[in-house]
Amino acid sequence: MANHKSAAKRIRQNAKRRLQNRYYKKSARSAIKKLRHMSESAEAGSFLGKVVQMIDKLSKSNTWHKNKAANLKGKLTRFVNGLAK
Repeated sequence: MANHKSAAKRIRQNAKRRLQNRYYKKSARSAIKKLRHMSESAEAGSFLGKVVQMIDKLSKSNTWHKNKAANLKGKLTRFVNGLAK
């Protein structure tokens, strides 16, 4: 239990931020899974931009490490480019 008003506020803020992070991370993971199951090149290419935007947003807020984000974006881009062949 918090002994100070500011500590109680910090606990509330952390709980709210944790729920938001969980939502955004789960949404991004679902979008990545959806992208990996696509088989049409044009559809996957247009959806890739949205997924990359989600990954960048998570990386910017330090929810995901910047190297994890870079690895994911690279792998997904290679996957989409492989569909075009």
